[in-house]
Amino acid sequence: MLSLFLLTIFGAVIAAIIGTLWYSNKTPMGRIHMKYLGFDKLSPDEQKERMEKGKKMMPKMYAGQMILSILTSFAVVFVVLMSMRNGVSFTLALGFVIFNWLCFMVPIIGSGILWSNCDRTIVWKKFFSDIFANLVTLIVVAFIASFFA
Repeated sequence: MLSLFLLTIFGAVIAAIIGTLWYSNKTPMGRIHMKYLGFDKLSPDEQKERMEKGKKMMPKMYAGQMILSILTSFAVVFVVLMSMRNGVSFTLALGFVIFNWLCFMVPIIGSGILWSNCDRTIVWKKFFSDIFANLVTLIVVAFIASFFA
């Protein structure tokens, strides 16, 4: 039980690290995300002003994201640990995780982008960027959890 709890917390931290790297301004995915947020239409001064305003909300936003990441991490760690402890191979346990990603996360992300005000020139780029960010996170968390099964 302790390993489930600790791996869940560790998985949420891993998700934060992957998300920070994935959506960094220095990556193509980060530039897509900034365009999605409308930063490409702002002057450098307006961008700086918006960033300053956003800094006030960052602790609450990161706390909320951490709670969401804990939920996701718990699901992945639980599936991998319980599956492998009951004799299921890691490959099949990872298949369960990927199946859930495909059937739940991909449609939810797709619906969110489809019904948003996303610039139609980047809608597919944003969709694929977001679903693959989630997939990479799930695979990394599952792989780490497999060492403790």
